[in-house]
Amino acid sequence: MLAEKLGLSAQSLFDVITGATGNCWAVHTNCPVPGPVPTSPANNDFKPGFSTALMNKDLGLAMDAVAATGATAPLGSHAADIYAKFAADHADLDFSAVIHTLRARADA
Repeated sequence: MLAEKLGLSAQSLFDVITGATGNCWAVHTNCPVPGPVPTSPANNDFKPGFSTALMNKDLGLAMDAVAATGATAPLGSHAADIYAKFAADHADLDFSAVIHTLRARADA
């Protein structure tokens, strides 16, 4: 969203990320914006490769492990909160569809 606000296209940002240390399988598979990766869920109405329901479940398990060990995971906790709220209405979408929630927060 920062890239969009700076006037950088999704393709340009993808090219920068994949041309540097951000290049990885996840970027090539789950790009959350339509365009750069034709096979990503973003180009297929966010039909799930990995559903939001499963992401929410896995984040819940991770947070259970954090609690059981007395560890802290502030970013994990924040992600778990975001996905729990998103999953309430969008459990059947690909987890990358959370970009809609993040965009709405950025525009608020």
